[in-house]
Amino acid sequence: MPDRSPSPSAVTPAFKAWPRAILLVDMNAFFASVEQRDRPELRNRPVAITNGIQGTCIITCSYEARAYGIHTGMRLKEARQLCADLIQVPARPQRYAAVSTEIMAALQAAISPDMEIFSVDEAFLDITHCQKLLGHPADIAQRAKQVVFDASRLHCSVGVSGDKTTAKYAAKLNKPDGLTVIHPDEARERLADVPVTELCGINRGIGEFLAARGVHVCGDMARLPIGVLAQRFGNPGRRIWYMAQGEDPDPVHINVAPPKTIGHGKVVPPDTRQREMLLTFLLHMSEKVGERLRRHSMLAREFFIGVRCRQGWLGERCQARLPTDDGRIIYQLCQQVLRHVWQGEGIHQVQVTALDPHSGHQQLQLFEPAPIQQRASNEVMDAINQRYGEFTLAPARLLGRSEMPNVISPAWRPFGHRKTI
Repeated sequence: MPDRSPSPSAVTPAFKAWPRAILLVDMNAFFASVEQRDRPELRNRPVAITNGIQGTCIITCSYEARAYGIHTGMRLKEARQLCADLIQVPARPQRYAAVSTEIMAALQAAISPDMEIFSVDEAFLDITHCQKLLGHPADIAQRAKQVVFDASRLHCSVGVSGDKTTAKYAAKLNKPDGLTVIHPDEARERLADVPVTELCGINRGIGEFLAARGVHVCGDMARLPIGVLAQRFGNPGRRIWYMAQGEDPDPVHINVAPPKTIGHGKVVPPDTRQREMLLTFLLHMSEKVGERLRRHSMLAREFFIGVRCRQGWLGERCQARLPTDDGRIIYQLCQQVLRHVWQGEGIHQVQVTALDPHSGHQQLQLFEPAPIQQRASNEVMDAINQRYGEFTLAPARLLGRSEMPNVISPAWRPFGHRKTI
């Protein structure tokens, strides 16, 4: 695909440095592009990525597929009615995470250490202090595109402005392989006619709240007192008020905050009513939560355990007798909750979440049954699984676990407690 970005020579050499410059790198159809890069026979073909070969919902698709009207979230059956030649490709989350890690490391080394990884295929970079060294923000953006291509042989779109929200909006204006620069002085004017719901972070609920007060496009926001949003949404509401006017005050967050929760969920076959199958899925999630707690030297005592039926979630918050990182103990809580809340309804999803993860190990209890032996057993199991693959060694019940592969969380990061699939 040809590079349509402006060349550095097209930018005026002499410029006044921006008081704040933020760059957003957005990979183009990332998962599909990785598959097309790794498998030449898929290049220039309509490709749809699904969660495993059994997946029926499209996670993302190539631009060749999008030309037929296919989009993320569409059912595979519906998509094939639009394009009979659509190629289904099972997702490879570990592969995408590895490629993303290489890209992020290259950007951090070559562009700016001040980087916030927004998702597996997006990153904000604060380039304010890079202008003296690397030049005009447009030059830096072009350099970032080249860094990404050199690191991955993949294309990306880049948006540049004086704040995060405007930079993210700019990045989606010229996809794929685009570069859009919105000078901070022009941000308010450029956003004036943009529907507020097109800005990242303004969902339909907030959009309806704003519409009821006469705010439909960003230019309407200046007529709404900031206190109205602050009273309803607190500090996030104040941020929204500034976002719509091209003055998002949110900084690029370099550090990943400690986890408030650690959880895993899984979609089960639709309308599942078999208790043994639900217990297998709950054990699967219990072991994943326990392993993740152990990997980051954390314990938790309070958990949410739930199953989702057509009417909504059935679940409870419950407590272990002592803080734990043991999947067996978490599974015992799951059994108790299932007995309390489930009356045979058809279930579509299960969820196990540690609500109070914290660092450190508690003092060993004098009468606790074999705590040292169980901890040693978990350490051996974790070491084997880290070397040979997840659940190489696992409880026998998990031989019947879901064949659907893991997915990349929106909160994924290439390091720390969020480096989880």
